[in-house]
Amino acid sequence: MQLSQQRVLVTGGARGLGQHLVRAFAREGAQVVINYLHSVDAAQALAAELGPSTLAVQADVTDRRQVDGLFAHAHAHFGHPINCVVNNALAAFSFNGDARAKADTIAWPAFRAQFEGSVQGALNTVQAALPGMRAQRFGRIINIGTNLFQNPVVPYHDYTAAKAALLSLTRTLAGDLGPDGITVNMLSGGLLRTTDASAATPEAVFDYIAANTPLRSVTTPAEFADAALFFASPWSRAVTGQNLVVDGGLVRD
Repeated sequence: MQLSQQRVLVTGGARGLGQHLVRAFAREGAQVVINYLHSVDAAQALAAELGPSTLAVQADVTDRRQVDGLFAHAHAHFGHPINCVVNNALAAFSFNGDARAKADTIAWPAFRAQFEGSVQGALNTVQAALPGMRAQRFGRIINIGTNLFQNPVVPYHDYTAAKAALLSLTRTLAGDLGPDGITVNMLSGGLLRTTDASAATPEAVFDYIAANTPLRSVTTPAEFADAALFFASPWSRAVTGQNLVVDGGLVRD
């Protein structure tokens, strides 16, 4: 199915990386649902800017009832069910290595928050999407991961553990849903220059990462978002259960 025929949900789509994902899909003619939790002004402004092919809907992705309401609203608005889900929403997190919780001080609630945001949120959206995807014999699920579980240059214990679990869920879902014509893949970035989450990162860290990539640059949110289009496009129709690292070549295994 062409991108212009898809109804795409981007969770956490009002700001940061999410708004770049929304822009990328909207640019290719998709109808896009901009999910947000607190960023109502940013979501509505983005929808107004991009026009009638977008719809801003508030929902907490960790609450299944709210997610079901989001899907029903989108179906009623566009006349067709969502058939592409981009799980980008994330529990509040700041990539600040100096201020991170260390191994001897981090507590389980920090892990629980990240697991609920990344894994429970993704499970809720996938389960809500399944009836519509199965009816169409088509679906695309794209989970947003990180290169930190391959190259934990900064040991963010809670965030990295949750994203590693999301990769496992990506691969098991791919095995379960493939017979329904649904692909499930992960797109993993490194530090992006710049999002709300990476705003606290010292400039020296960005420079260090850039110097160690073959492209000699830090990937931007817009560059990362463009790569997500591949997993939704017809060119990836035989690709599922995969993790594509988009970080300028920093991680190469």
